[in-house]
Amino acid sequence: MPANIRIIHAQEFIKANPEGQLNLDESMKMLIEIASASAPLVDYDIILDTRKAQSRMSETDLWFLASELNNYFSKAFSRTQKTAVLCPLQQSDNAKFFALCAKNRGFKVKAFTSFEEAYEWLIADRT
Repeated sequence: MPANIRIIHAQEFIKANPEGQLNLDESMKMLIEIASASAPLVDYDIILDTRKAQSRMSETDLWFLASELNNYFSKAFSRTQKTAVLCPLQQSDNAKFFALCAKNRGFKVKAFTSFEEAYEWLIADRT
């Protein structure tokens, strides 16, 4: 079965102030816009590429963003769809925490530092 994978670059929706702190309000507005525009992506798996995102997020920010997946992305994305969060090695703990929060809300999310490993996970179990 062919793989239908879309890459979303986090720098497109993660907004930060000049000091690098997350601007949660602006980031949420962008997430809502992406969720609205992504309704046709229900048949695709996603790679969320955070490698070039230029903000520092607290664990509270990550938890809040994961909880917003349920509010906004549950209509755009299927619960059977996989999302691979691709991050730099130094951000892997944050990405794993975000993935755990999202998994707790019923989403299939896993953190990766390697594009190849993320891709392999997305296409695994296809018949």
